[in-house]
Amino acid sequence: MRIALGIEYDGTAYNGWQRQKTGIGVQALVETAISRVADEAVETICAGRTDTGVHATAQVVHFDSGAERTRSGWLLGVNTNLPGDINATWAALVDDEFHARFSATSRTYVYLILNRRVRSALHRHRAWWVYEPLDEQAMQQAADYLRGQHDFSAFRAAGCQASTPNRNISSLQVRRTDDWLAVTVTANAFLQHMVRNITGLLVAIGRGDKEPAWAKTVLEGHDRTQGGIAAPAHGLTLIDVAYPPQFKLPTGSDLSAPGFVYDASL
Repeated sequence: MRIALGIEYDGTAYNGWQRQKTGIGVQALVETAISRVADEAVETICAGRTDTGVHATAQVVHFDSGAERTRSGWLLGVNTNLPGDINATWAALVDDEFHARFSATSRTYVYLILNRRVRSALHRHRAWWVYEPLDEQAMQQAADYLRGQHDFSAFRAAGCQASTPNRNISSLQVRRTDDWLAVTVTANAFLQHMVRNITGLLVAIGRGDKEPAWAKTVLEGHDRTQGGIAAPAHGLTLIDVAYPPQFKLPTGSDLSAPGFVYDASL
């Protein structure tokens, strides 16, 4: 049978999602935990690989197993075998046609920025501290140039292995709440470092170093070297992966909704 799991993790201690030859990837620990519950070797496929230091509240994986367990058995068993900074949030039996990566219709990331004169001890691994005042309205004006279907070569890492730089950003919002700015991006898929590179550009505009139209110039130039710095990894979190309703999987908004209770009775 095919099982889907929702996974959340604090990426601070890990070399990204993927199994690593050196260092520890979240994937290796998740697969070890699942394999212990299944009593057989298990390999997972994820919705989106996250980089070193990046977090997730709504990563999705699937795996195949001949072991017969209830949803509650998978969920509680896996969590028993995971460290405290990695957690399964839900489990579901899915059809063989489900694929954590290829069935996904969109992914959403949020990048958190703490914008004040004083740094934070408690949020140092979850947000980028920028002490210069940021103009969130100028940042949103710049972000508007990036929405839609484009060649995002100017925002991809040099080592990105994607076969095409074309992506479709359906939503890109910059919102401020007191000292906090959240850059929330939804797209069909992302290039390596794409959100971090976009955020770095927006912060430069928010500081007043560049005008909002610079975002359009960089986008159309297709040259990563002209796009400024990348935002550090630790401010980035994968918060949602959307699938067609036929799969009946929880969404990131479900998980964050007040009073959400996962039904593990099956």
